[in-house]
Amino acid sequence: MNSLVRGLMILGVVAVGSAASAQAQMPVSFGIGGGVTIPAGSTSDALKTGWHGLALVRFKPAASPIGFQIDGMYQRLSFDDALPDGHVQVINGTANAVFSFPVSEETRFRPYIIGGVGVYNSKAKFDVGPDGEGETDFGFNAGAGFDISFGGGTFFAEGRFHNVFVSDADDTKLIPISVGVRFGGN
Repeated sequence: MNSLVRGLMILGVVAVGSAASAQAQMPVSFGIGGGVTIPAGSTSDALKTGWHGLALVRFKPAASPIGFQIDGMYQRLSFDDALPDGHVQVINGTANAVFSFPVSEETRFRPYIIGGVGVYNSKAKFDVGPDGEGETDFGFNAGAGFDISFGGGTFFAEGRFHNVFVSDADDTKLIPISVGVRFGGN
């Protein structure tokens, strides 16, 4: 867990430090969101659909369809009924490339695809008894979404597939579906 916290702190420091210099070169937007997380594959044998919260920073040059996004997510999924009462929490940080499809300047609906790599920390928490050991693993994610601009911000909705490479078990597969808002940038 300490290595995850250190990794997320380093990512945050790099993002904040880069934001100041990047602001002069490209618009920066900040956002929050949340939604449902659906377990997929063998992960769905042990976990039920849960929820998540999301915070992000996006850097995107105005003249380019390609941008960069750093985000962090907290996910919570309850154990299946056949297992003891409790849940799994997953805290992750990802670095992603974002490709926004070219559309006319007048349109408010802007589709995009997103994908990248990340660090994932998962921990089982039981209602009775001691919690499980936390585990930090690497993974990747890919998905698609759309932006709808309004006034001074942007509403977004997206779905992504996350595959976490677990060392001693089947890979963890999660599909978070998120809605949220971003402010700043374009």
